[in-house]
Amino acid sequence: MDLMKMMEKMRANPEFQSAGMVLIHNGVARNTSRDGKPVNELTVKADREMLKEVVSLAKKRTGIIDVLAEVNEGTLRPGDDVMLVAVAGDFRENVFPALMDTVDEIKRKVTKKEER
Repeated sequence: MDLMKMMEKMRANPEFQSAGMVLIHNGVARNTSRDGKPVNELTVKADREMLKEVVSLAKKRTGIIDVLAEVNEGTLRPGDDVMLVAVAGDFRENVFPALMDTVDEIKRKVTKKEER
């Protein structure tokens, strides 16, 4: 996963000139679970076909120009990147909700995580 390469790909989109902003979510593995238990490693699996579907639907939202997403599968340690999501669009009132909803959908439908 490379944020700069993701941005290069996004800028190569012929419609990118219509973008007023790009928002990026960089999810990283924490050293504690939501309930405060220590986490030494995180195993992540992703449904690649579902990821394509989630991204495709996000691109159809009003004002959205492009959406790119990557999930880092495998065994990760605290501090490692888990997910990158970039959303380009016209105005913040369209882009902020699109980013939040896309990240939530990826977490709900695409990724499976096991903390140890």
